[in-house]
Amino acid sequence: MSTTRRSMLGAALAGPLLGWLTGTAAGAVDDGTDRAGKLGTLTDGWVEVRWTAEAQAQLDRFHAMVDVVAPARMVLDERGPAVHLPIRAAQGDPSLANPPRARGDGALDGGVSVRTSKGDYRVVNLAGAIQDGLGSGRCEVGGAEMGHRSAFRCGLAEGKLTAQPVPAGYPMQVRLSGVPLRPTQEAVDAYTANFGAHPVTVDTVLAYVTAQGVYTPPPAVKEQQP
Repeated sequence: MSTTRRSMLGAALAGPLLGWLTGTAAGAVDDGTDRAGKLGTLTDGWVEVRWTAEAQAQLDRFHAMVDVVAPARMVLDERGPAVHLPIRAAQGDPSLANPPRARGDGALDGGVSVRTSKGDYRVVNLAGAIQDGLGSGRCEVGGAEMGHRSAFRCGLAEGKLTAQPVPAGYPMQVRLSGVPLRPTQEAVDAYTANFGAHPVTVDTVLAYVTAQGVYTPPPAVKEQQP
């Protein structure tokens, strides 16, 4: 197996992590728009990614075992396995009135390790972004940097958003739970080209994401006097 295929395998198996979102910080793609003063920050937060039976079937296909790289931790309960990662830094607009319009970007601490018969792959330095419901990500797999643009569609409208009631402009506790991640057609095509036929389609939910943190809105922008 070539280095490229090994790296892609590690990234593909950790794919749901590349589509992560931070609940209140979701999706920044640099389009040249000046967003100064428009994005808040997320602190004291975490992301939990729980993969589905369909994703587990792909792990089983490669006889792969997933473990965590500290400070991430594995969560095992009646709903199945999940990876819990602290948020290192994040900024965004949670769009509380219309969650599908949430956008922002951020980075996670820790990562995952994927063990297969072909070798072990550490997936670390995870970072992600969401805009217009599309999730992109980048990471390091075995020391090689990998990037995935528009790799996942994030079902923000299908998740449950809860926010602590506070006066306007004050920090608030925000939680977004049960957000499904589905691959884009580009991601499905790339996976097929490298690893052959499989049952994953753009309608396949590969993981559910829950995220929580303290969102601090940006300072109010004062109107300019004529």
